[in-house]
Amino acid sequence: MSIIFYIIRKEFKQIFRNKGMLPIIFILPVLQLIILSNAATYEIKNIQFGYVDADNSSISRRLIEQFQASTYFNVSERFSSEKEASQAMQEGTIDAYLNIPVHFERDLQKDKTNAIGVFVDAIDGSAAGVINVYISQIIQSYNKNIAMDLIQISDSVQKPNSIDSIPLFWYNQTLNYKTFMVPGILVLLVTMITLFLSGMNIVREKEIGTLEQINVTPIKKYQFIIGKLFPFWVLGMGLLTIGLILAKVIFNVPMIGNLGLLYAYTSVYILVILGMGLFISNFTDTQQQAMFIAWFFVVIFILMSGLFTPIESMPKWAQILTEFNPVKYFVEIIRMVMLKGSGFTDILPLAIKTLAYAIVMNGLAVWSYKKTS
Repeated sequence: MSIIFYIIRKEFKQIFRNKGMLPIIFILPVLQLIILSNAATYEIKNIQFGYVDADNSSISRRLIEQFQASTYFNVSERFSSEKEASQAMQEGTIDAYLNIPVHFERDLQKDKTNAIGVFVDAIDGSAAGVINVYISQIIQSYNKNIAMDLIQISDSVQKPNSIDSIPLFWYNQTLNYKTFMVPGILVLLVTMITLFLSGMNIVREKEIGTLEQINVTPIKKYQFIIGKLFPFWVLGMGLLTIGLILAKVIFNVPMIGNLGLLYAYTSVYILVILGMGLFISNFTDTQQQAMFIAWFFVVIFILMSGLFTPIESMPKWAQILTEFNPVKYFVEIIRMVMLKGSGFTDILPLAIKTLAYAIVMNGLAVWSYKKTS
């Protein structure tokens, strides 16, 4: 035990002696959490919006006013023809436009129904879908109001009944995207920092030649590995603490569940990441190689974790692959605990998979590490 303690103390001294590593550990994660949490949003604002009003009636003007009053749209200009509006969309000056046909008001009063054209730039399919939802909501709301105005109320005609839906949003009542994104981005930072630092640390020992000196000493393999990885386990837990404090103080993210449960799971999750870092370092000779391989896996894990895109929308084969993604489990659990207040039994299935992943990864890492004397 004393040997492990001395190795751990040596590693902490080496970490804090490296002035270039300290900003990477303590400053960059804070900046990334603040910047990414404000930048990574599902909301689309400042949509450049145009329209073609061939009817130029009071009803069509009131519809355009609905878009002008919206905080999501910048109603840039009115076009004289659909050809002119299409040309503006091809040039990229507008993201969407509305085409109101001739006799729109007359036909609406006569037939009680009409159609308008909605054209959206769909190069970015996900953004186009969101823009279409925004436009549809405004049109539907306006349609409901105008329909009531067009109905002639008389003694023999009874005013029609209407159904109003009252939504109740659980876990994120204000629909604040930061409440959803901040926990996931915190997972991203804990994963990246611990993986990169643990992987490059052992490779750095190879580059400067100290690993060979350690290998010829009586230090046993398990003593060396525990002493090497434990400091980064502590740093990972420290990053989680800093991130949770920032999430509460800056973003006011609710923390409904038991934080002790979250820390317990994170302690196991970090073992998975450290095992991956050690496994990568065993097959690389330079820090550049270790960084490239670690980044390759991190990108795949993050994009297939459900952090930015729902797993349910992925192809079936991709959904199967996500079952082998440890980042997916952490993203799910941190949101379950912080936002839903889930307990031990709720996260137990995912925690068991993570524990199994930790055992396998660390087993492979220890097996592949060769200590020669």
